[in-house]
Amino acid sequence: MEKHVQTDGQNGNMVKNPDQWVTGDEPMTGAQRSYLSTLCEEAGEEMDESLSKAAASKRIEELQQKTGRGAHAGNA
Repeated sequence: MEKHVQTDGQNGNMVKNPDQWVTGDEPMTGAQRSYLSTLCEEAGEEMDESLSKAAASKRIEELQQKTGRGAHAGNA
């Protein structure tokens, strides 16, 4: 299976797209659940407990944009 890697041009870190994660279909991690819960509360949105790791990562990015949290918030 070929893995696709994206480069973050700003800091040179290698970042893999969540859609390409080998374990992306597994349930979200405890850390993701905790952070996502915090972001949902701040954004006034419902928490979806059934998200996979990959889906949770994408949702976290969306909510970081909405709440102004995170490294990429406001850089849209």
